[in-house]
Amino acid sequence: MAKNVGIAGIGTYIPEGFMTAAEISAATGGVWSEDAVINKLGIIKKPIAGPHEATQEMGLLAARACVENSGIDPKEIDVILCMGEEYKEYPLTTSALYIQDGLGAVNAWGIDVQNRCCTTVSAMKMAKDMLMADDEIDTILIAGGYRNGDFIDYTDSNVSFMFNLGAGGGAILLRKNHNKNLLLGSHIIADASLNRTAGVEIGGIANPITAQNIEEAARSLRLMDAETMKNRLNEVSMDNWYKCIDRAFEKSGLDGMDYLAILHIKRSGHNAMLRALGLAPEQSIYLENYGHLGQIDQILSLELALKEGKIEDGSVICMLSAGIGYVWAANVIKWG
Repeated sequence: MAKNVGIAGIGTYIPEGFMTAAEISAATGGVWSEDAVINKLGIIKKPIAGPHEATQEMGLLAARACVENSGIDPKEIDVILCMGEEYKEYPLTTSALYIQDGLGAVNAWGIDVQNRCCTTVSAMKMAKDMLMADDEIDTILIAGGYRNGDFIDYTDSNVSFMFNLGAGGGAILLRKNHNKNLLLGSHIIADASLNRTAGVEIGGIANPITAQNIEEAARSLRLMDAETMKNRLNEVSMDNWYKCIDRAFEKSGLDGMDYLAILHIKRSGHNAMLRALGLAPEQSIYLENYGHLGQIDQILSLELALKEGKIEDGSVICMLSAGIGYVWAANVIKWG
């Protein structure tokens, strides 16, 4: 039998605290009405982390759920790829190793990877390639946490597309020769001309935190070159997404999609994507009750779809993502 890589388990962690559309509207000073937040931005509510629900910890909690759902012993994990964000409990600590220690995955090694909101889909390609190429690796856990919404200044109209940023953790377990839930083709496109058009502007070497800017720094996830970013995305973004989908399906040798696990975007964009792909609304889940949990979205969408019966044996799934920097990615999974 030819080698294959399949999904053996998934898990998420969602904080109990939420921010509602009305609260988002109030935070903008009424510039965005509650109705516009719901119907244009597509946010009914989004999870907000509490003081102890930090990035690494939420990644660990999701990883524990994933391991429990898969029924494996953590000692069977060979590698942990952490796709959690750089905004975490302590800078310069390795999140994968925090998760490894918390799981008791004593036989694993771990590394952090980052591709912004594309990291899960990108890490799944990396994990598959590792599993196929290395005879000593049989099981890889991808896990991490996200709470970049902490950095949002709701009075900054340039970042209204990021008002959806929330908090949570996700994990997905891949195994060699699992013979079901197969991860097939993947494709990634990057446009590096946009590498510094968006990001946290204050707190790095270029613009350190000082006594004078410390309050501003806490809300400095912003567009550093808004005109360039918006113009370039209008030119290439949708085409790059479709290219990723087309190439991922070509590599998979499959035709036809049954379910789209897409990140949270504005409501009109989500609906336009479904129409362009010939999909009915029930062939995806619009994450209006979660907002955008960064690279957690695809895992959350997959978990919700399984619970709601939208995915069954034989379903063909496409995970679709994009991240500032700018990166677009898609993969194809044959469930069952």
